[in-house]
Amino acid sequence: MKRFNALNDYLKTRFGKKMYKLAVDGGFSCPNRDGTKGIGGCIFCSVSGSGDFAERGKDIKVQLENARKRIENKLPPDCGFIAYLQSFTNTYAPVEILRSLFESALDTEGIDALSIATRPDCINAEKAALLAELNAKKPVFVELGLQTSNEETAHYINRCYPNADFTKAVRLLRENGIEVIVHMIIGLPGETEKDVLSTVKFISAHDVQGVKLQLLHVLKNTRLAETDYTPLEKDEYYELLGKCLEHLRPDIIIHRLTGDGDKRQLIAPLWSADKHRVLNGFMRYMDEHDIVQGRKYR
Repeated sequence: MKRFNALNDYLKTRFGKKMYKLAVDGGFSCPNRDGTKGIGGCIFCSVSGSGDFAERGKDIKVQLENARKRIENKLPPDCGFIAYLQSFTNTYAPVEILRSLFESALDTEGIDALSIATRPDCINAEKAALLAELNAKKPVFVELGLQTSNEETAHYINRCYPNADFTKAVRLLRENGIEVIVHMIIGLPGETEKDVLSTVKFISAHDVQGVKLQLLHVLKNTRLAETDYTPLEKDEYYELLGKCLEHLRPDIIIHRLTGDGDKRQLIAPLWSADKHRVLNGFMRYMDEHDIVQGRKYR
């Protein structure tokens, strides 16, 4: 039984082959770090800007080639690749700089698409038009870090933009034909089940095509590590994750059901360190509790 819209199935249908993401670093900062909007970034964000597994270097083509070489022995010969600009805020620069970087990534041999992680307040009409131009050549996806629709929680985690910025960015991107993926974090400090499901409903009410559901990790050298935050237990996460899927709009593609923080930096929850075991456990949980995406969507 198909219990949710899995990313692998979507990509194989769209591209006709197995697809892999190559995480790279575009060399950007973040308006939430350099003082434009705030300093220090969100309280959970690592020193690498959530790009702990991304390649590093000045030349994006070299990064992509290095990323491909690291995994090529594990891959089928006919697979495809998505260049994934993961670290920090990847539209936080003038359009001419973005154009040069994005075109270089898309022009790299073997790259079939581009995925760009960014903040909603770093999308404007000019940048959306650039993405539309590139999307006409090869698919471009934009990942927006929402995390929560609760404005009080957003203030606590130092997100530094209002929900209205998210709504505006989604509208601009969709008007330009760009598929939007939303990052949501489960287990944020002080949030109840009601808060979590409110965020799911907020996401579902927008014209978005994908979602990444992420367990909150406590990593070294983050402000979250300096608080008395108590992370979710595995059973608590499974229960909330299952309810999120059931209340999520049924057509949305699930890009992630959890995450795997750098084990060298992970403080808690330690049960999350084995991602495959966590995912396999959740698959069993879905079967045992008959979880189906969108079943409770209204």
